[in-house]
Amino acid sequence: MSDTPVYLDYQATTPTDPRVVDVMLPLFTEEFGNAHSVDHSYGQKAAELVEKARKQVADLIAADPREIIFTSGATEANNLALKGVMAFLAEHPVRGQEKRRVLVSAVEHKCVLEAARTLARQGWDMEILPVDGDGLLDMERLRSALAGGDVALVSVMAVNNETAVVQDLAAIGRLCRDAGAYFHTDAAQAAGKIELDVEAMQIDLMSLSGHKAYGPKGVGALYVRRRPRVRLLPLLDGGGQERGLRSGTLPVPLVAGFGVAAALALVEQEQEQDMFREFKQLLLSRLQDAVPGVLVNGSRKQAVENGVNLRISGVSAPELLRAMPELALSMGSACSSAELEPSYVLRAMGLDEEAALESFRLGMGRFTTREEVERTADVMIAAIRSLRAKAA
Repeated sequence: MSDTPVYLDYQATTPTDPRVVDVMLPLFTEEFGNAHSVDHSYGQKAAELVEKARKQVADLIAADPREIIFTSGATEANNLALKGVMAFLAEHPVRGQEKRRVLVSAVEHKCVLEAARTLARQGWDMEILPVDGDGLLDMERLRSALAGGDVALVSVMAVNNETAVVQDLAAIGRLCRDAGAYFHTDAAQAAGKIELDVEAMQIDLMSLSGHKAYGPKGVGALYVRRRPRVRLLPLLDGGGQERGLRSGTLPVPLVAGFGVAAALALVEQEQEQDMFREFKQLLLSRLQDAVPGVLVNGSRKQAVENGVNLRISGVSAPELLRAMPELALSMGSACSSAELEPSYVLRAMGLDEEAALESFRLGMGRFTTREEVERTADVMIAAIRSLRAKAA
């Protein structure tokens, strides 16, 4: 048996697929041109690679390549979406329409919540929309909030990074479009796991991340709808790259790698979800048959198959994770996992502090094997029994 811990934190990051690395490596030392220096062959080749990647990313979400803006990651894309839209509205208010409100769900990634709070400090009206016990958006609350016609932007995460719960993007998109509000979704955890169609779902802005989908770290994208056109201002001043919305020299190796990762995801996502469904059922069956009090936080029906948020009743999650060095797991969002406090996502779903501190997330990925799932079950069962025996 390998001494290497079983990696089960695919929500935090994924290993870069070797097929992606193969494409990227020559771009660091051989084909190293600047994509914005198109007066010679090096720059022209780099520009071609960027445009190929732009199409590959666009294809993954059924968008037009011209609607893809490359960024440093989903955090930048989320900030550009929220702050950029409201900055444009501040400079170009819609005549006869007072759109001052921004709505975000209570279970958004921290970068969306913090961006929204920054907008509130700037004078915009920000409202946090509640979710139910399954982690799903309260649609009636959204409908009511939109009824006044003063909402400029709604941001709801596609797939939650802690619970794997999938929101009804098409239903949210219809409500927003009917109300004349932009709909933004953070799809960092969704791309490559569920089918995404920005037109069918009536999505106006979508954030994506390379390293959540077997691509490299340091690259992401923002989809910005062209028809009907979404108007926003850039966060960065500079040379006006990326349609003037994101200045700066593009990291061609990272962009190309992101494109390959998107192309692979489009082909392989359905088969992978079938594998994850089998693995998750195997793991849950083994755990629930062997030890009592193994609970799942969040919807079982509306969730991606590779992730699950588990609560072991009566067992402290920090203690349990420390007792299982053979497994690489985390309690919640990677950006806040060092904080010894209960997950705000689980609290928003109605779990009390004790229940939230008994919970942790588990994420499988493309390179997870059945043997690793079996090993995970063995380790977890033994650790749970040991901790409960000590507490008895």
